[in-house]
Amino acid sequence: MTVKKNTLSRRNILRASALSSAALAVPTLVPSSAMGFAGYTAPSNRITFGMIGFGLMMRGHFNTILNRGNTQILAVCDVHAEKRETARDRVNSKYGNTDCACYNEHEKIMERDDIDACFVITPDHWHVPISLDAIRSGKDVYVEKPMSLTIKEGRELSDACRRYGAVLQVGSQQRSAYSFGKAVELIRNGYLGKIHTIYARLGSFPAGKVLEEEPIPKGFDYDRWLGPTPWYPYNSERVKGEYGGGWRCYWEYGSRKNGDWGAHHYDIIQWALGLDHSGPDFFFPKGYDDSGCQGYKYKNGPTVYRDFPKNTFGSMIEFYGDKGSLGVGRSDDLQTNPSSLKNLPLNPSDTHLRATESHHDNFLNAIKTRKRTIADVEIGHRTATICHLSAISERLNRTINWDPSKEEILGDPEASKWLDRPRRAPYTL
Repeated sequence: MTVKKNTLSRRNILRASALSSAALAVPTLVPSSAMGFAGYTAPSNRITFGMIGFGLMMRGHFNTILNRGNTQILAVCDVHAEKRETARDRVNSKYGNTDCACYNEHEKIMERDDIDACFVITPDHWHVPISLDAIRSGKDVYVEKPMSLTIKEGRELSDACRRYGAVLQVGSQQRSAYSFGKAVELIRNGYLGKIHTIYARLGSFPAGKVLEEEPIPKGFDYDRWLGPTPWYPYNSERVKGEYGGGWRCYWEYGSRKNGDWGAHHYDIIQWALGLDHSGPDFFFPKGYDDSGCQGYKYKNGPTVYRDFPKNTFGSMIEFYGDKGSLGVGRSDDLQTNPSSLKNLPLNPSDTHLRATESHHDNFLNAIKTRKRTIADVEIGHRTATICHLSAISERLNRTINWDPSKEEILGDPEASKWLDRPRRAPYTL
């Protein structure tokens, strides 16, 4: 079994050794910044990164890591030459050197033992293959949501993280926002009573179109972009990553809105119900009941409706219990009934869950401490499982019975085939 090296401990030992040696040597005038003082982190103590996938979602991650004093980007990777070269030039300009490597293939990042961790900000179908390669090479991972393309590959990634001792953070940043954390605390501590109904607003994508073939642009590795998914003729509409369309419209690369906003909101629902390591047991498509909505149900627990038209608060997620109700969303949206609940201070004996650091800080601190992140790999797997089962129910237009402990679809061999997908050679796990 391979065990991940604690590179920060190794670097601290080397740094301490160097300081001890310096103390015995002839005094030399050295700038304090070179020793890691004066608000400056010495290179030997910085967390080093490879950044993979330069679409829309990478922008915030890239800027954060590039502008921190305790991190350093050593390599960038994208299948589009212009994107990766632009990123490389920004890194070199920031650091005042020409050291940043620029790769088309993510495997070249994994070959380097001077890189501590990776950001995997690709389309969904590349999340698990790249993350697996990273942790097998001794690196920690920040991977965008949904964590996986299929339930089986998500299970493989979660098991591998535990086996290799890797730290993984899923990009479910709502867990690190005040409003969502406060909402979860109120629910978990019983202030709404027993939750019976939940609404989640996901929206919809347009249907994927049959696209005409276009010439592949120079400098774009389209075959690698497709990776393990079926081959289709190139069209710019297929590969673009806009929020309202592009590859997100196609089932081949994800689970559409189930895995887009669903990965955010279903994650908060899991957290609020205290079921991060379990999940619902019944999924249903539109038209199953009088609501006309798609959704799922927890055994002896609440029913979750997607895009329910008659909600109370107009929030992204709404929880209804026998003592009160609550709506929560981004931009500090937190509404309660009774209204006094949202400002209610917790008792010392209550369960306190709200994040005290940003999603990025939580990841960076976990790399140092080796503690699990707020959106750990198993949490990401269980949330993605809900996304995938919702998609299976939607595509087959029938109910799905699920055993969350065994991770099996019950009594439906056809639906069970969708627990994984065939992979196009040579892009296997």
